[in-house]
Amino acid sequence: MRSNRFVAFAWATLAYNLVVVAWGAFVRASGSGAGCGSHWPLCNGQVVPRGAHTATLIEFTHRITSGIALLLVVGLVVWAWRRFPRGHPARLGAGVAMGFMISEALVGAGLVLLGLVADNSSVARAVVLGIHLVNTFFLLAFIALTAWWGSGRPRASLVEGGAVAALLLIAVIGTLVVGVAGAITALGDTLFPVASLATGVRQDFSATAHFLIRLRVLHPLLAIGLGFYLLAVAGVVRLHRPDATTRRLASLVILLFFLQLGIGTLNVVLMAPIWMQLVHLLMADVVWLTLVLLTASALAVRPATVTTPASPRPSHRQPGYEPPVVTPAAR
Repeated sequence: MRSNRFVAFAWATLAYNLVVVAWGAFVRASGSGAGCGSHWPLCNGQVVPRGAHTATLIEFTHRITSGIALLLVVGLVVWAWRRFPRGHPARLGAGVAMGFMISEALVGAGLVLLGLVADNSSVARAVVLGIHLVNTFFLLAFIALTAWWGSGRPRASLVEGGAVAALLLIAVIGTLVVGVAGAITALGDTLFPVASLATGVRQDFSATAHFLIRLRVLHPLLAIGLGFYLLAVAGVVRLHRPDATTRRLASLVILLFFLQLGIGTLNVVLMAPIWMQLVHLLMADVVWLTLVLLTASALAVRPATVTTPASPRPSHRQPGYEPPVVTPAAR
């Protein structure tokens, strides 16, 4: 029962962090990143800002919700350490998640303190935003793995996974690359909105356009290529890891990814309204988490099956052997 409560708490922590991630994207998309000025962790030099404008309220709310997320992950670590023995993978997952939560806060602070918010369109902001996306993905992944391993699933091993492990590792790296490209594309959509789809296409291929605009075409091309690769990898995984859980996760990865491609296409057609950007981001998070759990399931270390050797049949040459007595009735 205690294990069930821990797993429920871990999944709830993951769900809450997804909400925090979406709100952080709203801060960027609404141009509210400078709502607290260049102060961190204070907001405009105050613990609780007074007479705050809308941008300040949006940014301050994000900081409050992020602080609660930090406390939830601290609780996850403490509970994992008390609930599971040394060496249990749930302990590892919670500890690594804590590390990424700390680095998440530091990256967020760096964005504010370095002025990489609001209308800043520098290369530095694009780079830090990519780092922020990768850190967020790993934070979510290890919270999910903590719940996965806490429910009794075996640990995973890249070393023992063979060719399947290599294929899945490439899929994970490819998803990270597409995610970073998507984050940079979303930044370009926010800073350089277009009046029409035709205008946006012309800007994408203009040699004089800002680099954030010219990079926008890269994201959909990478996403389509990754989609075909995931389709092939899912087929290999289903063939070589035929257990029911792995097969279901492989099918779900493909379903979700092609649903995401449809959402991304709609996002382009609608010229990236804020609500659609948030839907696109949340779906990207769900695709990523499903791929992580597929990898954990496919590369799980199963205990070796111990077979008991059959007892040798007695031989008439063995000492003490007595032939069976056959009675006349048995004949």
